[in-house]
Amino acid sequence: MRGLDGEWLKAIVLGTMLCASPLHATEDPASTLRHTLEQRFPKVKIDDVRPAPLAGLYQIIAGGQVAYTDSAGDYLFVGRLMDTRTRHDLSAEYLDAHSSIDFRKLPFDKAIKIVKGDGRRQLAMFADPDCPYCQQLEKDLRGVTDLTVYVFLFPLKTLHPDADAHAHAIWCSPDRPAAWTGWMLDRKPPSGSTCAGDPIDSIQTLASTLQISSTPTLFLENGHRIGGAVSADELQRLLVQASVLPMATELSHRDQIIAQQ
Repeated sequence: MRGLDGEWLKAIVLGTMLCASPLHATEDPASTLRHTLEQRFPKVKIDDVRPAPLAGLYQIIAGGQVAYTDSAGDYLFVGRLMDTRTRHDLSAEYLDAHSSIDFRKLPFDKAIKIVKGDGRRQLAMFADPDCPYCQQLEKDLRGVTDLTVYVFLFPLKTLHPDADAHAHAIWCSPDRPAAWTGWMLDRKPPSGSTCAGDPIDSIQTLASTLQISSTPTLFLENGHRIGGAVSADELQRLLVQASVLPMATELSHRDQIIAQQ
């Protein structure tokens, strides 16, 4: 019986080990949760899943929005998570980090380069020539110096029917920076019409890759995104911050695509 008891004990220990170590236990919980949500919402593209700052919750990005769910994916809500101690919008921070890019991989040869002062700071701007918020931003930029601005012409054709023609005309003007600022600040019609190497259509593809759907959309030199117009003072603060913070290291597969645009 002793020998039998020994074999029986070994079987119990082995069985316990197997039960405690199933194959799926080694899987990343976020990956398992993503798989669950993709099965339950097959028409929704989930871009990211990770633990939320609040214990027991996971945060996801889908359709450009932040949502929160439990670890099983049984309950989900869309909204903002705020740290009440600092009043910091944690959802916006998460979305911003996810939207960050490698600034250096932008195709700057397809942008209008405008240098102000010594140009030591850098800013990329996707802008519609007929967007009123872009016009206001351009006015605010007059008070910002020591800056290089790369303007990617991104006409929103459905909102501004004439923007596409204006974008082509600005790019094809002999002096692109002057044509851009002249149109945005003084509504001076650009002198260009058509030309070879016009990148406007390819910028539409680039914007889609970067999930840009509104203007202005800005990228600081550390790769962080700013959606919408900001005041000159706020932009100054963000530019200073971008110059001292390291470039974003958590980059998505979009960066590989950007380099091919």
